[in-house]
Amino acid sequence: MQADDERVAIDEPVQGELLDTGALQRNLEAVLFVASEPLSIKALAKLTGAEEAAVSTALARIDADFTERGLVLREVAGGYRFASSPAARAVVEAYLLPPKTNLSPAALETLAIVAYNEPVTKGQIEEIRGVGADSVIATLLDRRFIAESGRKESPGRPMLYKTTPEFLEAFGLNSLGDLPAVDLDALQSREVELPMTVPRESGAEPPETNEEVGELSLA
Repeated sequence: MQADDERVAIDEPVQGELLDTGALQRNLEAVLFVASEPLSIKALAKLTGAEEAAVSTALARIDADFTERGLVLREVAGGYRFASSPAARAVVEAYLLPPKTNLSPAALETLAIVAYNEPVTKGQIEEIRGVGADSVIATLLDRRFIAESGRKESPGRPMLYKTTPEFLEAFGLNSLGDLPAVDLDALQSREVELPMTVPRESGAEPPETNEEVGELSLA
């Protein structure tokens, strides 16, 4: 009888731990679902009151649980968020991406130049492309794919531009280090393949279709 009592005393904390783990996973799923931007492990730990190691373990479990679901967990822009599954891409794009949202080839060229050379000035962009860049820069600023990044310490102090977290998220990148390797000396004659994911929330500004943003031709 004493052995049974000892067994129960040992088992009970384990059961409690399992319940706590399930509660943590449930809380993480909920906050990731409603979040409007990727959340870091540090931020998730602060929100849930859990240790960062426990959050990391729970995120790995969520990733495994959602592998075959309509939503999948993605690590992008320095944090985690839910995104639509690549397997459901066609139906999601049909809903979110009307043709009028596509970026022009000129805007895609400019976006690639900024991504691979940032911070970069309008003059540098125009030197690479060989044409004016005022309208495409305005478009990319409006879409929040690029942002102003101070001024260059040179005559006239021209504005510098860099990519944004929205750019990383739209292309499914965790950082600019995930960009495909490119020979910058031959940048103008290369095509760049970039992956793309569609954010979960339908209220956000829809990113461009894979056909338009998946290949950045700088010729």
